[in-house]
Amino acid sequence: MQTVQISDQTSDAALARVSRRHVFYIPGYDPFPPRRYRELYRCESTDQARISGYQIAQRPKKGAGPYGWVVTAEVDGLTTESEVNILEWSDIVKDSMQAGVFATYVLLVKTAWVYLSTGVLFRLFRLRAGPGIAAMYPVVMLVAQLLVAVAAALLVGWGLSALIPAWLGYLLGLGVVPPILQGFRKIDGRFFVHYLLLDFAFTAKHRGRNPPELEARLDEFVALIGAALRDDAVDEVLVVGHSSGVHLGVSVLARVIRAGHAVQGCKLAFLSLGHAVPMQSYLPDAQELREDLRYLSQRDELFWLDVTAPGDGCCYALCDPVSCSGAAPATGKRWPLMISAAFTQSLTPQTYRKYKRRYFRLHFQYLCAFDAPKDYDYFLITAGPLALAERFRDRKPSASVSHACYLPESQHLS
Repeated sequence: MQTVQISDQTSDAALARVSRRHVFYIPGYDPFPPRRYRELYRCESTDQARISGYQIAQRPKKGAGPYGWVVTAEVDGLTTESEVNILEWSDIVKDSMQAGVFATYVLLVKTAWVYLSTGVLFRLFRLRAGPGIAAMYPVVMLVAQLLVAVAAALLVGWGLSALIPAWLGYLLGLGVVPPILQGFRKIDGRFFVHYLLLDFAFTAKHRGRNPPELEARLDEFVALIGAALRDDAVDEVLVVGHSSGVHLGVSVLARVIRAGHAVQGCKLAFLSLGHAVPMQSYLPDAQELREDLRYLSQRDELFWLDVTAPGDGCCYALCDPVSCSGAAPATGKRWPLMISAAFTQSLTPQTYRKYKRRYFRLHFQYLCAFDAPKDYDYFLITAGPLALAERFRDRKPSASVSHACYLPESQHLS
């Protein structure tokens, strides 16, 4: 049975006990519909409840608003109801993925130029090698795919040159290049080459600024979160950002607080998972994001917990997203509290070996069940009876947290 410690102090009782919670989940760069997250939550929460010894059930959400569902959890005799909502921007992601094969190679050149000409790629490698390798992976693979297609064209041309003039044979041989590249595109679900490139291209297109259509969507998210904060029947409003959803969550919550939707000591909490913030915050025109990072890091209207894991090669594990972005204030920095999900300790050796080379699966492990969870349990956080601030009130940061910053002085905030 999962044991939940609740403070006996009367002053902490309201903060500790959550009867109703509103959860807003901001996905990363993901073209899939929100029902995918519903099914993931349903399956993984059932497994985690069985492992940890509590009860959890899920049902459809009724009424208007974003896509979501309702979770009821019973932990040590305490019942909590949480409404989980997906703040969807998958339509914007899909629109950004419409480039054809040859347009993708144009994007490859443009994106590589942005990251190389600004020096961002080299600074990212100095910060953490894993995500830097992930950034180079689509470049290497797309070039390799092109070389395979060209080699096949030369082979066909050589064969045809025995029957027709050589120049015509090699010209006709080029006709195999498009279908070969299209074939690689069709099996991208196994290799994620085009997906990763389009992700980086989306970030680099405006050199660190969000496109106008995404900015408008973030304003819609602000309105939804603000409405939840005004609901007196809700004990906690928890915003969860995963991967690219982390830097979007930072911008959204900065706007929520600036707009006066949250007050000091309020019920607002932010859970950031597997962040890749430097991929955007290091770009030269990401000044607004860096300002939002600095602003949010000082606010007492929320509690911000950042969770990463060294085993996740797609995130900047234990790198403070504020400090490493050059956004830390000289004084008064409060957030985030950074901890490790410790995959090697919270998963059995068999499970970890199973997923070790499945990098995208490990990147989503934060949303999944753990064989032997430590203090990080996604389902107790999003559906259990303790508020995030109370659950991690006395938690110290995990060891080896990096505050290193490799931004040039010209991009630091004063």
